[in-house]
Amino acid sequence: MAAVHPSLLERKIIHFDMDAFYASIEIRDDPSLKDKPLVIGGSPQSRAVVCTASYAARKFGVKSAMPCSQAARLCPDAIFMSPNFHKYHAVSQEIRGIFRQYTQQIEPLSLDEAYLDVTHNAHGLYATKLAKMMQEQIYDELKLTGSAGVAPNKLLAKIASDINKPKGLTVILPEQALRFMEHLPLRRIHGIGPASEKRLQKAGLFYCRDVWKRDPADLEAELGSMGRWIWIRSQGIDERPVEVERERKSLGKEDTFATDILDLDVLIKELKALAQEVAEALRRRGLRGKTITVKCKYADFHQVTRSRSLPMPTDEAARIEEIACELLRQTEAGQRKVRLLGVSVANFEQLQELPLDLQA
Repeated sequence: MAAVHPSLLERKIIHFDMDAFYASIEIRDDPSLKDKPLVIGGSPQSRAVVCTASYAARKFGVKSAMPCSQAARLCPDAIFMSPNFHKYHAVSQEIRGIFRQYTQQIEPLSLDEAYLDVTHNAHGLYATKLAKMMQEQIYDELKLTGSAGVAPNKLLAKIASDINKPKGLTVILPEQALRFMEHLPLRRIHGIGPASEKRLQKAGLFYCRDVWKRDPADLEAELGSMGRWIWIRSQGIDERPVEVERERKSLGKEDTFATDILDLDVLIKELKALAQEVAEALRRRGLRGKTITVKCKYADFHQVTRSRSLPMPTDEAARIEEIACELLRQTEAGQRKVRLLGVSVANFEQLQELPLDLQA
């Protein structure tokens, strides 16, 4: 594994991720909130969940997707505000305008993050210098900070951007990819959620280096298509290009189980975990959807879907969980073994025009 994979020499990618984006905008617009624990999400007396929190609130353990009621218990002095997605979208458009001054190869993931391919850029500069220039310009013009990861592909760049937040800049060179990945928990690989993490841990896989010890054919036999995928990703290899102006009509998560499941209670637990992931992804994009769909694939590979459209769009995890569980009970889950479950939300309320990334 000492040789550098050829794909690592092809591109220069920046993943730019704004720091506590929603909260930072509110603090910028109301300086009296500076250094105070601010939670964007809604009233702690409601079923609202945390969209984001200021770093002062995060010190108390407040995290995105956490119920606001729990956030209030962790941080009794927190200030709670409902999100203003129209304002956040407008700021996001300003940031994207700055990005365009450096490259047209932009793939937004949500209101607050994007991939940029700067292999061939308007300034003819190194990617690290460009990332610094973007950080400085965004702060000078918008008084907001962002963190950047610079790497030869999207996988590494996204992981890198999260290392030194806030205001961070982390660079991974092609020859550093394997060493960087070696001690990394598999959960840090984009696309591995809680359900997938449990499945990998049951297979004795906790860190990227654990995967390297296994034969890829054996992994594929044990984990299905995920086996080959995790073998490649664990080595820091990702050949996906930055995709410009990509639009998705739905957003969803699914998981294929290591062993087929018959127990309905276990299936419901897995389904709720998927619904939580979908809800968090919706909130990160400032989206709400009206149509909830559950996909259920039985042990014999026969697949069914059940959908329901709501009168009002939602991004609430509890609501998505509730509908998804009702839809699951309309299938033969609990009577027939299930190998895969999926939850998706579609028919979006048009709060923003940014392209969506299903896998983000």
